[in-house]
Amino acid sequence: MSSFSRTGRKIVAIGRNYAQHIKELNNTAPKEPFFFLKPTTSYVQSGGKVEIPKGVLVHHEVELGVVIGKAGRDIAQSDAESYISGYALGIDMTARNMQEVVKKAGLPWSTVKGFDTFTPISEFIPKSSVKDPHNLKLWLKINGATKQDGTTSDMIFRIPRLIEHVSSIMTLEEGDLLLTGTPAGVGPIAAGDKITAGLAVADGSQLAEVEFDVVDRTGGYSFTA
Repeated sequence: MSSFSRTGRKIVAIGRNYAQHIKELNNTAPKEPFFFLKPTTSYVQSGGKVEIPKGVLVHHEVELGVVIGKAGRDIAQSDAESYISGYALGIDMTARNMQEVVKKAGLPWSTVKGFDTFTPISEFIPKSSVKDPHNLKLWLKINGATKQDGTTSDMIFRIPRLIEHVSSIMTLEEGDLLLTGTPAGVGPIAAGDKITAGLAVADGSQLAEVEFDVVDRTGGYSFTA
C-alpha cells in the first residue's frame, strides 16, 4: 500500500476528535464520529508546495492517517485492525474564513477542505512499525516554531470505532486514507512559511517527518466574503 496516495479513491477526515481542539474553535463535541470527504487530488508529497488560494485564510491541522488495506463494509470494531495496512502523517489544510461562512449557512465543506495541495502527506508507514497507534506524538512547526504538539492518546473516538462508524455508512476501499483528527494548536499559514511536521513513537523516535513551502496560488478560485 505504499502507493496509497496515487491509487486510493477517497480521503475520509474525522472532525472534532480531540477535546482541546474542539474547545479552541468553540465547537460542540459530537455524540458519534463526525467526518467529511476530501479529494485525493488534494495530496501533496513532502518537499512540495502548499498553495494559498486568493482571499483564503488557511489553517494547518496535523493528523495521524490510517491507510486501509482491503475493502470492507459494516466492519466491527473487533475486526477493524485487519483492515489497516499502515499509517501516514497528514496535514488537513482548511480554508478557515470560508469555513466560518459555510458553517453559518449550513452548507457543505467540500470547497473549504478540497483545494489542490490541501492534504500534505508523508510516505507510507507499515503497520508493523507502529505498535500502538494510540500512543504516538504529533507535532507541527512553522518556520521552526512549534505550533502543534499532541498525542494520539487524546483521541475521543479511537481508530476501531472510527472504522466501524465510517464503514457503516460507506464502503472503505483499499488505499483509502482515514484522517483521525487534529490536536489543539491549529493556526494560520502564510506565503513564505516553511512547514515541518512529524509523527513519533512515545520515546521520540521519528516514524515520519515532512516539510513543505507555502506559496500563493496563481490563478484559480478567489474568495470574497
